Amino acid sequence: MTSMRFLAGKASAFLLATLLLGMAGISSAPAEEDPYIVVQSTTSTEASGLFEYLLPKFEKMTGIDVRVVAVGTGQAIRNAKNGDGDVLFVHHTPSEFKFIAQGYGVRRFDVMYNDFILVGPKDDPAGVAGMEDVTKAMRKIAEAEAPFASRGDDSGTNKKELGLWAQTPAKPKQASGTWYRETGSGMGATLNTAVSMGAYTLSDRATWLNFKNKGSFEILVEGDPRLYNQYGVMLISPEKYPHVKDQMGQAFIDWLVSAEGQQAIAEYRLKGEQAFFPNAR
Repeated sequence: MTSMRFLAGKASAFLLATLLLGMAGISSAPAEEDPYIVVQSTTSTEASGLFEYLLPKFEKMTGIDVRVVAVGTGQAIRNAKNGDGDVLFVHHTPSEFKFIAQGYGVRRFDVMYNDFILVGPKDDPAGVAGMEDVTKAMRKIAEAEAPFASRGDDSGTNKKELGLWAQTPAKPKQASGTWYRETGSGMGATLNTAVSMGAYTLSDRATWLNFKNKGSFEILVEGDPRLYNQYGVMLISPEKYPHVKDQMGQAFIDWLVSAEGQQAIAEYRLKGEQAFFPNAR
């Protein structure tokens, strides 16, 4: 299959000196026995192995333990709105800006992107393989009433999928429980369901690359600009929630968007393929 066609944005970031000043601010604060922050994030950053790769680098440099709560983007945002955590790192830009506008978070930063892909069985009963228009492919799946597994969990991937269905005449929600199956699960579990029932599904590319149970499944549709998948990060508001560890949380954000953090993201590979493309501005 073709590699993703999106052009990488320029990876600009805070100067390392700014980050070091932030570290100095942290070190002058009262010491904690085990300094840590809680990051509310999406399942794809965890399931792809990105955090397992990135976090030890940050932790070694700062001594700050990063504890990740990996759920769908919608749930991560709801958790953050409850003040559960210090940093929000998700992938549904409209919801992220709404979160900021409502006063739940501080300034949002672009971090990285990749893309979504439509995967399905090699025998491709709906005949969508190689199509360049993802909504036309999804329309064909609906017309054929071929099985489609939806996460159905208000995640960033689910939001993207529903947005794409809205651009077709199909009404998949009305077919829920027939050809359209909502798993209410994360991406890995939904991929397992799709493989077991021979169903199409929408996945983020990184989770797919790291998925071990592909069977006869393949990427069938990719490259449509509408499949672009942007990730953003922001500090949960310390004004609204005084318990938020703003210095340590901001230090983590500053590192992610710094030249060093952006390079680490760019260097992460899955099966030899770059999984995420840094684009902090």
